[in-house]
Amino acid sequence: MTAIRVLLVDDDPLVRAGLSLMMGGADDIEIVGEAADGGEVAALVDRTRPDVVLMDIRMPGVDGLTATERLRGRPDAPQVVVLTTFHADEQVLRALRAGAAGFLLKDTPPAEIVDAVRRVAAGDPVLSPAVTRRLMEHAAGSTADARRARARARMAGLGEREREVAVAVGRGLANAEIAAELYLSVATVKAHVSRVLAALGLDNRVQIALLAHEAGLLDEFPEEGH
Repeated sequence: MTAIRVLLVDDDPLVRAGLSLMMGGADDIEIVGEAADGGEVAALVDRTRPDVVLMDIRMPGVDGLTATERLRGRPDAPQVVVLTTFHADEQVLRALRAGAAGFLLKDTPPAEIVDAVRRVAAGDPVLSPAVTRRLMEHAAGSTADARRARARARMAGLGEREREVAVAVGRGLANAEIAAELYLSVATVKAHVSRVLAALGLDNRVQIALLAHEAGLLDEFPEEGH
């Protein structure tokens, strides 16, 4: 099995050492590089070709949000998971809109961080529906109506089945769960997700979830325990 290549970006050498030690014991994960500032990321990505970047938000030079935006704008960009010691909704939301595959608090148990890296490398986001819902509520503000109208207009361009799949993604369901609920094969669900991403011009499943929330399509569903 090919190891998942991971790049660590954090200005605290102790945090980098801890993450490296934490993931170094996993047979399927390889730490291919470390950076102390977001400004170093582009060159390191070119040199090490990581699958996943663990990105701190607060850094003294180029912060993690700016680095994520720059990185995700590149072709064949690696997946980015934002790491933070605090729960700053606006910053997390900005990172997700930039194309980050999710975020983790630095005090997340080691086994969960390792699992998150595996999930992101496999194409699944690491963001619970409850957190996504809270982020969207926080971001609503005075532009809620206009934002919802724009989101609804975008979602209206999807076919019925693609729309159902998009809502299921927004609820945090994995492909196998969507397949069981909609009586489809997992391969068909993956194909629908790909079509949704292409039709909406989105980068990953987290952005589908955010758009579904913005459009109000999840209001009728209770928060799932994912």
